Amino acid sequence: MADTQALVYAPLSGKITPLENVPDPTFSQKMMGDGLAIEPTDGNVVSPVNGEIVQIFPTKHAVGIKGDFGEEVLIHIGLETVALDGEGFEAHVQQGDRVRVGDPLITFDLDFIKKKAASHISPIIITNGDAFSNLGKTKETTAVGGETILFDTKMKADETDAAPAENKKRPSGKSGGYSLEAEEIIAAVGGVDNVDAATHCVTRLRFALSDENKVDQEALDNMDIVQGSFAANGQFQVVIGQGTVDKVYKTMVDNTNISEATKEEVKAAGGGKQNPLQRGVKVLADIFIPILPAIVTAGLLLGLNNILVNPIFTEQPIIELYPQWTGIADIINLIANAAFTFLPVLIGWSAANRFGGSPLLGVVLGLILVHPALTPASEYAQAAAGGDAPTWNLFGFEVNMMGYQGQVLPALVAAWVLAKLEIWLRKHVLDSLQLLVVAPVALLVTGFLAFIVIGPVTFTIGNWITGGMISVFEAFPIIGGLLYGALYAPLVITGMHHTFLAVDLQLIGSTGTTFLWPVVALSNIAQGSAVLAMFLAAKEEKLKGLAGTAGLSAYLGVTEPAMFGVNLRFRYPFIAALIGSAIAGAYITMQNVQAESIGVGGLPAFLSIVQETWISFFIGMAIVIIVPFIITFLIAKRKLNTH
Repeated sequence: MADTQALVYAPLSGKITPLENVPDPTFSQKMMGDGLAIEPTDGNVVSPVNGEIVQIFPTKHAVGIKGDFGEEVLIHIGLETVALDGEGFEAHVQQGDRVRVGDPLITFDLDFIKKKAASHISPIIITNGDAFSNLGKTKETTAVGGETILFDTKMKADETDAAPAENKKRPSGKSGGYSLEAEEIIAAVGGVDNVDAATHCVTRLRFALSDENKVDQEALDNMDIVQGSFAANGQFQVVIGQGTVDKVYKTMVDNTNISEATKEEVKAAGGGKQNPLQRGVKVLADIFIPILPAIVTAGLLLGLNNILVNPIFTEQPIIELYPQWTGIADIINLIANAAFTFLPVLIGWSAANRFGGSPLLGVVLGLILVHPALTPASEYAQAAAGGDAPTWNLFGFEVNMMGYQGQVLPALVAAWVLAKLEIWLRKHVLDSLQLLVVAPVALLVTGFLAFIVIGPVTFTIGNWITGGMISVFEAFPIIGGLLYGALYAPLVITGMHHTFLAVDLQLIGSTGTTFLWPVVALSNIAQGSAVLAMFLAAKEEKLKGLAGTAGLSAYLGVTEPAMFGVNLRFRYPFIAALIGSAIAGAYITMQNVQAESIGVGGLPAFLSIVQETWISFFIGMAIVIIVPFIITFLIAKRKLNTH
């Protein structure tokens, strides 16, 4: 009998991205199965196959469909959208409904999801991939819902009626449920007394644990029903799979003293374990991650401009050899510098959004801080030394007419004040007067405070931070570079690396360059080298496939698939990468390698490096390519071949 072939169409319109790029281990590590992800451009979800709705979660953020040829498709709208409890979603189908390709399944408020969820990127998973002899993925980069073919699947001839592995498990226990499995999972997470709260979403159990150190990871890994587990956002998550996770959870509640909890209760219980530093780091991440694409793009373009205006490949700059390129270089430079010059505008937008205010008012606040009538901070000190620094006289009080181009802290703090003031005004001003009162008063008060108090104080604090970092690295360059190179990847695991993104931007705004980001770029390359060594040493096809794509991703600056998918799992590749990045970090810091901007933290990183230090940076790149690769490859050949 020939293999049964089925086509799975895109359920969403938008940009197609590999599953490995999804910032959630459940999907990036393919715990639920293989697939693709889509960054939606509208809020319409349609059926990707002809078949039956087998599950639609109560919060309507995910839907499972079984196609007529046996293909089982999970559509998960956004990440961590279960916490929204259905807000912003509307379902048009119920469990058991028959659907055809293109039929509407769910509509959602895309802007609301972007604002409230961890991400709007939406995984589309084939959950019973083992039943297929082939899962052909589209080469297209964009999808049209109901029209673009995402997968061309071929089900094995002798497994047409096969069910997913999770459904083949023999039910046990009191009520035909999963008593034994539930008891084993509870024991593995430290017992009933270690569980503060528990709930589940469409794919995983979510625990708020008293002590995550009590988790028996090996026991979880050895359970057939468990497809993966990890800790994130104060929760310990155990991936079970759609259709089974709710049965396991119900059995767990029935058979233990654990009571059902809402997503918000588990989130609150888990979040309560975060210390003030962790909460502060999360706030910084929420603010800077949305603006990172603009900053990285600016860094790449600035590197391209530097190639045109500096004598790198020839004795004279390209624009001198070919004057017709001068205008192009000027425009590229203008585009590249815009994100850094108007950085307070980007921060104002993102910070106001994060703190619950109006993003548009955040943009206006940022524009106020960089108004062309103000003297840029970089020039104001010289003007003050010459005695001609412009000031405002406010009832005898002199206020500096200083702009905050490229500065981080003034915009950050001012946006917080603006958002809190706006929220207060909206609660206390009549609805009929809000348009005339809220925005004008909020901007007026925050604007005065920004120039009188917030700007001068935070500008001084920013200079203290940058001055302190520079002093430490100048006094102990080897130690500073060694430690930062070794610690950056562990900081990524904790999320604290976002703190240093703010420091990098502050350094660039204050001094024009940063000595921290070059080490970051090399750390990313080191993780890629280690995972590529695993790709060459591994014989298991699943590991080779994951390591190969993760290595390419890391070399282009995205390390999470490499770190969480392979390197941390085997430990020695991660340690090898730390050794390489520590050595390279110490070397380039000794050579005073500087970056003019933040760019792609991988192989293209040299474009952001000051040209005079390119050779030293390339030597550092050689170190992080060779050292982690050799260490990992030698250990992997011995360890992987003995299993």
